[in-house]
Parts: sequence; structure tokens; C-alpha cells
Amino acid sequence: MQVYIMRHGEAESFFGQGHFDDSQRALTAQGNIEVNMMAKWLEKMQIKPTQVFVSPYIRAQQTCALVTTMMQTTITTLDFITPAGDVKQVHDFIDGWCSEQCSKQNTKQAQQSIYQAVNIEDVEQSLLIISHMPLVSYLVAQLTQSANAPIFATAAIAHIDYDIDKMHGTLQRLMSPIALC
Repeated sequence: MQVYIMRHGEAESFFGQGHFDDSQRALTAQGNIEVNMMAKWLEKMQIKPTQVFVSPYIRAQQTCALVTTMMQTTITTLDFITPAGDVKQVHDFIDGWCSEQCSKQNTKQAQQSIYQAVNIEDVEQSLLIISHMPLVSYLVAQLTQSANAPIFATAAIAHIDYDIDKMHGTLQRLMSPIALC
């Protein structure tokens, strides 16, 4: 399973938005540029997540809308993947989702073998999570069983090759808009 964890693009400051509700902070013009750069990178790398889980906060929702414009994917908003989200809860949720997907894939393969279908492409399931610091940083550390939690630039994406059976993975790369310049 390929897991991609993305931090939203640059957001307005509290003062710029005129109120102090963190969930209502929108992307800035710079944030839109960053997210569009990463969307193009995902497209160039042919990364097409089958599922996207996104925070309910405005800036994450805007990031999701920009990133998934050209994707055929399922998008689900999860109210527990906010900046102060519980990393263990998110990890458990991912493991449950992965297990469910694996079960569906096994059922599909069994049905295909019954009907002896030919030339059916086996597409690996992948997942994109769009959330916030510090959750994204701690989540990468949790999923890779690392003592080092990477610091995410705005709109950065971590790629984890996740072993469903072992319930942990290996960090493959951490890509940011700055690295694309």
C-alpha cells in the first residue's frame, strides 16, 4: 500500500482573516501556488490515490480541491485529522481501512479467477491524507516507527511504502514545493 501524507498549503494568519477560528483559515495566494505545484508533481509522478482523507478545516479542504481536480478518487472528510488529532487513532483508522481494502481486493481476485477473466489490471490501492502540522509529522513517525518526526513545509508530501501485515512502513521521500524549484 502506498500512503501519501500532505500538509495543506500556506494559510492566512489569524490577523489576516479577521477572527481567531483556526478551522476557518483559508489558503493564501502563495498557498494556492504551492498546492498547484504539488498537484502537478503528483500528476507527473502518476500518483493517483484511490482514496483521499481530508481534514474538515477550510485550508485542508481547499488543498484537497486543488490536488484532486484531475483525479478520479473517493474523498472523505474525517473530523479527527485536525492539527491536534490523535496520531494513534489515525494510525488505527488507516490500518482498518487498509485491511478492508485488502479484503475487497482478495474477494475481487477470487471472483476473477472463478470467471477466468483475462488481462485484468491489478491496481495497487493508495491513500492520500491531507491534514496539518503537527499531526502530519507525528503520523509519519508513527507509521514508519521512527523516533524522528519530519518537519513538513507547507504543501509538502511524504510518501510511505506501507506494509499492511506489519502495520508500518518505510518513508520513501518527503517532497516539497521548494524542492521542485
